[in-house]
Amino acid sequence: MSSFDDLGSPIIPQSKGSFHPINQIKEHLLGILSDFGFEEVSGPEIESEEFNFDMLNIKETHPARQMHDTFYVEEKSMLLRTHTSPVQIRSMTHSKPPFAFSSAGKVYRKDDDSTHLPMFHQIEGIYVDKDVNFANLKDLIHKIIYMIFDDSTRIRFRPSYFPFTEPSAEVDILSEDGKWLEILGCGIVNPKVLQNCKIDSEEFSGLAFGLGIERIAMLKFGVTDIREFYKSNLDFLNQFK
Repeated sequence: MSSFDDLGSPIIPQSKGSFHPINQIKEHLLGILSDFGFEEVSGPEIESEEFNFDMLNIKETHPARQMHDTFYVEEKSMLLRTHTSPVQIRSMTHSKPPFAFSSAGKVYRKDDDSTHLPMFHQIEGIYVDKDVNFANLKDLIHKIIYMIFDDSTRIRFRPSYFPFTEPSAEVDILSEDGKWLEILGCGIVNPKVLQNCKIDSEEFSGLAFGLGIERIAMLKFGVTDIREFYKSNLDFLNQFK
């Protein structure tokens, strides 16, 4: 039987909204980093090459700087940020160590398939202080992953290369089907990056890491195609209320 309001109009049942699953994971991750003392910072999505590449020790010849990888807004000057690292660079240039910053938001790269999108969300953390080393980094990464999943999660570090960290590593977790899945990248902040931010690399060192929020959401929610998050399909989105 239909219900009517005081004016005789039918009352249409309203369903309650909820946070998008990507925002749910983003806030969860920011909360974890906040518990570890990271201060959330934000910055522009349209960035300069200086903050997006130069300050991060990414050379002009690096493939990421090519037109087929990056969305340029103006001819080789302004672009849609390819990571949230420039947010941290901006914060570092106005801060004195010790500090710990987290940044989360949209980033843009020319990828498009079942596990990549031209626009996706990233969360990063950076900690700079005296005597920060790789043991500190490994300890923190283990704790973060255990809080995202559980403390039975098997983790491995693989040597890797990033211009802005040295040494660097990719971190994998072991899935239920026995496959190793890449979960994040990390490393010790390259002294050149500290110097670019007017920080004495002889006195201070730092650790940094970055995660793809969609990647975490896919693992947490069992989603196999990243594009499902952005189809505005209510049957799909209502599962995450």
